[in-house]
Amino acid sequence: MQAPSVHSFLPFDLALGVVAPGVSAQSGQPPREKLVLSSNGAPDIALQRQRPPAQPGRADVVYVHGATFGTDLSIFFPFEGQSWADNLAAAGFSVWGFDFVGFGSSGRFPNDIGRPAGDIEDAMRDLRRVVLAVMQRNGNQPVVLLAHSRGAAVAARYAGEYAKDVRALVLFGPIVSRSKGAAASPLPKVPSHYPLSVWAQYRRFTEDVPKGQPQVLDEGHMQIWSAAFLSSDQTSSTRMPPSVTTPFGPVADIGALWSGKALYDPAKVVAPTLIVRGEWDSLCTDADAQRLMQALGSVDKADEKVPRATHLMHIEQQRTALYAHVHSFLNRTLR
Repeated sequence: MQAPSVHSFLPFDLALGVVAPGVSAQSGQPPREKLVLSSNGAPDIALQRQRPPAQPGRADVVYVHGATFGTDLSIFFPFEGQSWADNLAAAGFSVWGFDFVGFGSSGRFPNDIGRPAGDIEDAMRDLRRVVLAVMQRNGNQPVVLLAHSRGAAVAARYAGEYAKDVRALVLFGPIVSRSKGAAASPLPKVPSHYPLSVWAQYRRFTEDVPKGQPQVLDEGHMQIWSAAFLSSDQTSSTRMPPSVTTPFGPVADIGALWSGKALYDPAKVVAPTLIVRGEWDSLCTDADAQRLMQALGSVDKADEKVPRATHLMHIEQQRTALYAHVHSFLNRTLR
């Protein structure tokens, strides 16, 4: 696939300028740059970058989001005025985030395409477009992939197939292939999309927390986050309860992995790799992490566990512990 031309980088929205909603001068960071990656015959991909105060940055970090929400609701979501992207940029990294097609500000699939929309094959095409575009701007230097959940499966597959593009790999809460019979096989017929409500998202923050333990998400943050989640789909208020139309492909991928299907080969991954997971993460268990560690082809690899955290640790109260593990790994690996 040829790299997109520089003309494919178009202003995201001139009326909005380059400062993202919720980002203020209090962060001490340069304004966030919002772009659209266009290609003939393919839906647009919303791409954005938080630049470090000094140019050029130490490395380009490309964030790969998970199965149910995009970058504005994860690495670019501000807590008390600062996001994880701000934090990484302050450490000297140029942070890129994008929305897979079907999420956030990117283009959409048709309502019913006869298969789960946004599966790993779709996602690989999106990530390939993004990485080529970033490398075109940074002098063809390899990037760091920072990926969550099902996005970690996409990033790991990419790192195996395009090893020269990846300088380091961070997988937090990665979805790992389990043995056949460990989970029910996927249904033979599944939709292309499904509606996802705020309540369904809220349960994901609470269901893995052991009884008697305090909740891991600040209620005030959850209220703001929920409003932003619903606003990511202009049609959310037309359904009851209000919900976001979400591609089913990532969920189908998770079902396939848990039914024993290998959607990526960890042995092909040779970049330095960090696995991070929460103590209470049922989607990435100790056994999952151990199995992935053993299968990785990387010589330099590490596994870290964040206490009192679930699968969504990047927007929970223990997010700073996640940040610390990732930053320590990058500081050591990219010296």
